[in-house]
Amino acid sequence: MVSKSKKISFGFFQTWVKPKVKIKIPKFEVAKSSDITPIPPLENPNYESVEVYPIYPPYVYARIIYNREEYEYIYELLEPPLTEEEEEILWDIKDTLERTLTYNWKIMTRKDKEQYLVDSVDSFLRSREIKIDKISKQKIMYYVVRDYIGYQKIDGLIRDERVEDISCDGVGIPIYIFHKKYQSMKTKLMFNDDDELNSFVVYISQKCGKQISVADPILDGTTEEGHRVQATYGREVTTRGATFTIRRFKEKPFTPTELVMYGTASPEIVAYFWLMVEQGESAIVIGGPACGKTSTLNAFAMFIPPAAKIVSMEDTREINLPHQNWIPGTTRSGMGEATLTGKAAGEIDMYDLVRAALRQRPNYIIVGEVRGRETYTMFQAMATGHTTYSTMHADSIVSMIHRLENPPINCPRILMTALNNVIIQKIVRIRDTIGRRITQVVENVGFEPETNELITNVVFEWEQDKDVHRFKGHSYLFDKIMTMKNLTHNEMMEEFERRRDIVRYWVKKKILDYREIWKYINEYYRDPVGTAEKIRAELEEVE
Repeated sequence: MVSKSKKISFGFFQTWVKPKVKIKIPKFEVAKSSDITPIPPLENPNYESVEVYPIYPPYVYARIIYNREEYEYIYELLEPPLTEEEEEILWDIKDTLERTLTYNWKIMTRKDKEQYLVDSVDSFLRSREIKIDKISKQKIMYYVVRDYIGYQKIDGLIRDERVEDISCDGVGIPIYIFHKKYQSMKTKLMFNDDDELNSFVVYISQKCGKQISVADPILDGTTEEGHRVQATYGREVTTRGATFTIRRFKEKPFTPTELVMYGTASPEIVAYFWLMVEQGESAIVIGGPACGKTSTLNAFAMFIPPAAKIVSMEDTREINLPHQNWIPGTTRSGMGEATLTGKAAGEIDMYDLVRAALRQRPNYIIVGEVRGRETYTMFQAMATGHTTYSTMHADSIVSMIHRLENPPINCPRILMTALNNVIIQKIVRIRDTIGRRITQVVENVGFEPETNELITNVVFEWEQDKDVHRFKGHSYLFDKIMTMKNLTHNEMMEEFERRRDIVRYWVKKKILDYREIWKYINEYYRDPVGTAEKIRAELEEVE
């Protein structure tokens, strides 16, 4: 394992840039994982190895350790260990690269960067007549690519698809992660001094296309890969040193199948979402921080027809849809001080994006999170027939109404009747574990003028003791469909149950590819009864 820490600075560039896709070490034959990254013994007798899994074999692995003394899980990143000779060669190569990298580096493509590094390493070894074996060369090349194109010491965490959030709270403090299986846990990684951490924070800001400094020490941005970043510089606003929090971007769109597989929703709820989206009903997902609101929104947005026009708007990019007819918009910070309008020159906020979206004739509008005056415009769009989906920080219908009615949103209660559905999601305790659950799906039925109260109907509710979602027996959405299509109650329930069984089939077969999901949806629209019967027959065989 590389133990040295070295700040690289060349010209305008203090750190390195990573390409948009996963890096493959070029031109080298891959050896066995045990030859490159062996699993070392545990150094503490109180440690117990729980799990070891590959992240980027044969180079990077993760080991989950349980500390019996402290009763906590620890995340250990395993990378290729280097001998003293290999480490010396690596730092000599870096020293040479620091002086030879061109100013064109920043605009070079990923392949060009990889090829440049490969050629540079080969040239360095050849010019100095250094003879090393194939394994040593692979290990050295891994660290060169990691440190000049990747995310340096946290590159393995960025690559790990089981890691959702990465958090550094200052100098000399272990980096913490939020793991899909083990929840919040500390790692064995940390930044040891201010220079190293400040340099890395500057690097993160460059990846976001922004600047961070003593004069402007707070950063909010998104990297080229879509990872959401919040960072602070130095000890200007955070007294223990620079900090950063990275929320990893999910490369593949979050699907309805995963909602059920993770227990967040039931097949019945997903079938309800299918009907909701098909009928063009608006919805808002509410809940606390990191409870999975955007993932749920992303999942039921999969039911939007492939050809429908979608316009989305966010502060930082989180929504990931497979649709081609989709305009993803993000806000932009301005330059200089705020003008009389309250915005800096060139600033584009959520209000601007929502107004622009209404001129683009979308079938569906998605607002990543509502918190300001754009919400009023969004509700006006709902009232004029635009199907709109969004998220909001609130833990109940009452708290949502209070947020909407008061500054800075100031949305009159009568306008809230345009919102058809409210999905309440929370982080909850399920026996000995923590999980994300949709606790209620609520229909907004109407408005009572005498009491000035919204009339609501709970369609689904989560029972904590049994960890199950219950259908409460009545849905106004079902009544609307029955009236529109002239269906009896039994026919409506048959329609609902057919869709539920299709969702159950996706879960049993672990169908996560959106193209497969769309295929089944289109088949169902062509022949609802035949498609459902075929899937039910296959379900019986599986079960």
